Amino acid sequence: MGEKVVAGRFDLSDRQLYRDKLWRCLAGLERLLAEKRFDRPKNLMGLEIELNLLGADGMPRMLNGQVLERIASRDFQTELAMFNLEVNIAPHRLGGRVFDRLAEELRTSLAYADRKAGELDAGIVMIGILPTLDRDDLVSSNLSAVDRYTLLNDQIVAARGEDFALDIEGVERLTCTSKSIVPEAACTSVQLHLQVTPGRFADVWNAAQAVAAAQIAVGANSPFLFGRELWRESRPPLFQQSTDTRPPELQAQGVRPRTWFGERWISSAFDLFEENLRYFPSLLPICADEDPLDVLDAGGIPELGELVLHNGTVYRWNRPVYGIADGFPHLRVENRVLPAGPTVTDVLANAAFYYGVVRALAEDSRPVWTRLPFEAAAANFDAACRYGIDARLEWPRRGRLGGTTQVDAVGLVRDELLPLAEAGLDAWGVDPADRDLYLGVIEERCRRRTNGASWQAATFHRALETGLSRDAALAATTRRYRELTLLGEPVHSWPVGLPEPVPLG
Repeated sequence: MGEKVVAGRFDLSDRQLYRDKLWRCLAGLERLLAEKRFDRPKNLMGLEIELNLLGADGMPRMLNGQVLERIASRDFQTELAMFNLEVNIAPHRLGGRVFDRLAEELRTSLAYADRKAGELDAGIVMIGILPTLDRDDLVSSNLSAVDRYTLLNDQIVAARGEDFALDIEGVERLTCTSKSIVPEAACTSVQLHLQVTPGRFADVWNAAQAVAAAQIAVGANSPFLFGRELWRESRPPLFQQSTDTRPPELQAQGVRPRTWFGERWISSAFDLFEENLRYFPSLLPICADEDPLDVLDAGGIPELGELVLHNGTVYRWNRPVYGIADGFPHLRVENRVLPAGPTVTDVLANAAFYYGVVRALAEDSRPVWTRLPFEAAAANFDAACRYGIDARLEWPRRGRLGGTTQVDAVGLVRDELLPLAEAGLDAWGVDPADRDLYLGVIEERCRRRTNGASWQAATFHRALETGLSRDAALAATTRRYRELTLLGEPVHSWPVGLPEPVPLG
């Protein structure tokens, strides 16, 4: 959330006051939209990456406070658990050699952070879920020492009123319980931001929802949790279950989970903010002094602090964001679909694909969301999470036939979405060299049917075949993964398996 909150108790009046302030914030947002007070288009994008700390043995290290002290940069922040960090890259204008510039910035920042972590015998790795995490690592005592995480955990636990049940059935099945939300910390993601005008917001958000499954199919990187091989992208089911405030009775009634894909295409950003207020009780009823309507009456721009805070506790995979920069309010679509890693090149290939295809789909004269039922988009997302690069997705037929059909995800990406992404990046003004380099990475993943998840699973099984135990195989796979990320070549080029031992003598 990024909010500076102080842990404390709330009484009954706090929630009513907060609810009233939320609705005043929403009315303020509605006025800002009606009065066209939002910033002009700037083609701005932003990038955040969540990271894991691990030791030379491949096991998680609970050191984020000490590592951050050594890094001493505002670009790096805490995340939920003590083995997590987050790096934030300043906004860039989409165009020219933007992805190469981002690559240089990211490599420099991550190498510096890794050196500082090395002073504590730790290293940094970008991966969706660290394969060596154990249930004992994901307990309340390993929450980062930040009030807002403790407070959020306490409020979600209180809302649920019982242990969290994790039940994920994939290649294998995992069932266990947790007394806290800390298992959510296993999920480390890339967040892609795109500033959009209010008039374009709905088209961009709908396009992002439609393409989310394809993003996951080519970018999956989270096949393991607690020693089990689950979905190719296990973050979404884990995130939903580990933050689920609903006991089974409320689930049976159809109450919406706080982590969700959504349930309909939208016509404005206002739709999403309003849904968040109508469907989800407050978790952190902390009120600011500002009255947003008074600020508007005085000709100012309100912070809408309560709305922003509440919005940060509803975990949409494509989230609406309200912010203020240089005195002007703006809206962003925050794409939270992708796992972190494996390499900087892979992260930026995923970003180039996303920004290109979303631009093209949002400007299509026959928008995909007018031809694809929302329920199909949601089912596609689940299928891509389960099967990754081997998923089959429902997609509108080409031409005048109408209706939808089942297609291989790799075929959809290669034959239809990559050409759209190319056209979209051209529309942004991205240099052809950048465009071809990073979209070429996505094309190669499709050609070889390889992504981070498939490499992890294949290498793990090769390790088992050498006689290693499951735990040893997961640790060896993790160590090999980090070795290859440090070399920097994209994951589709990685050799499967562990390196051959060097013979003695």
